[in-house]
Amino acid sequence: MNRTAYSLIGAATALAAITGLASLTVPPGEPPAAPAAARLPVERSTLVCPQPTSSEIGETTYTAFTPEGAAERESAGKGTAGLLPAASTLEGGGQDGGKGARKAEPVAPLKEPGTPVVAETERTGSPALTGSADGRLAPGWTVQQTTLVTAGTGRGLLGLSCTAPDTEFWFPGASTAKDRHDYIHLTNPDDSPAVVDLELYGKDGSVRTDSGEGINVPARSTVPVLLSTLSREPVTNVVVHVVARSGRIGAQVQSLDDELGGDWIQASAESRDGLVLPGIPADATGVRLVLFAPGEEDADLTVRLATPTGTITPAGQETLHVKSGTTVAVDLGEVTRGEPGSLVLSPAEEGRGAPVVAAARVLRGKGARQETAFVPATAPVRERASAAGSDAGAKGGDAGTVLSLAAPGKAARVRVTASAGSGGGKPVSRTYNLKAGTTTAVDDLRPEGGEGRYALTVERLSGGAVYAARTLGLTEDGIPMFTVQTLPDDRGTVAVPAAEQDLSVLLD
Repeated sequence: MNRTAYSLIGAATALAAITGLASLTVPPGEPPAAPAAARLPVERSTLVCPQPTSSEIGETTYTAFTPEGAAERESAGKGTAGLLPAASTLEGGGQDGGKGARKAEPVAPLKEPGTPVVAETERTGSPALTGSADGRLAPGWTVQQTTLVTAGTGRGLLGLSCTAPDTEFWFPGASTAKDRHDYIHLTNPDDSPAVVDLELYGKDGSVRTDSGEGINVPARSTVPVLLSTLSREPVTNVVVHVVARSGRIGAQVQSLDDELGGDWIQASAESRDGLVLPGIPADATGVRLVLFAPGEEDADLTVRLATPTGTITPAGQETLHVKSGTTVAVDLGEVTRGEPGSLVLSPAEEGRGAPVVAAARVLRGKGARQETAFVPATAPVRERASAAGSDAGAKGGDAGTVLSLAAPGKAARVRVTASAGSGGGKPVSRTYNLKAGTTTAVDDLRPEGGEGRYALTVERLSGGAVYAARTLGLTEDGIPMFTVQTLPDDRGTVAVPAAEQDLSVLLD
């Protein structure tokens, strides 16, 4: 029996234990009323940040943030939040599993929601970080890791939102080609070891690997694996599938190119009902869309671009066919044509979709001054989502922050808040009405009198599904460096079924 089946049985058993007595008190002949599920703030959040860079000239900034809100006010206790170093090991290595690193001082510890905390390092070979937040700091806790590398392979602005550990990830857009040096970082935040399998897929299906199975990730440790050591032949467009046989891990792919810079590839959402890739910059000079169908069915998709004025179809790319178990890569060129946009992938025939994952490699600049970022398909903002690490001193556009808000279906209404800066300032909020089928770019929202780093929080107020991404940018030696982070829902609240205990049933 697989892991999912056991999880469902465990969940059903737990719910039965909670609600069983309550259901016994329903009068004969009357159907039981479904109890309303209350949404309560989560009590604990865990995040994993990978090793930032091995470059001797890399500068890394961590920005930790928890938004203010109803969930924070309802949480019991003051709470704590911080990150600690994880030990670095080679595949199968031992070391101390990070136990010695646990004695270190926490990185970017938070004390209050609503105000970011920043930590910086120029240390070569800085460690991966794992940590948790509890109490009122747990709901929506996010940490941004941003690294500036000014020269060498992979030079550029490399950024990611540190991720929650899980048991499965899909990474479209990786490569084992000679001009790419892509690493999968596997980090175990727990006290017991994890065992991980890596699978690679290309245009012809599964890529034969020599050492991708049974990778041991010791407790509280990180294992970086160079993808080119796994495939026998170079493959340009690769989808990486990460599965934890035991335990759970955080996983991210670091992509380093000899000529085109570098960035992190974060995991793609998986869906059979369509995918959205928000935050394609207005001045993108090249967009390559990489898709994979992980199920047993082929996928037929329509490709559209949601722009500020409406939805258009890229010329020559009206529909795409993705054969089950294979990767498809499509070069869309300068698809945005001077306007910010979001790629919208939908089943070609309504109601007959197949599971798909996707990501886009985006280029800015020309010739030797090009830079790379990756935009994965992401989940919508159902209630709230945040991205930290924006520079309060930057002025938007090419040298600052751009927030992309996409409403691919129905119109929607959202509230966006720029938090106080880590060095001072007051938060500022605005409400935006998003038209159906459009992308709205916000590049002028920052805290009043803000200094240091700040966070943006998106709250969906009404209407259809909303997808969001935040772009950080700066120009260095004429290179338009940038990185894009999507904003899936922060899952700061969880539905808890209403139930009550009635011991009188035992007296009958």
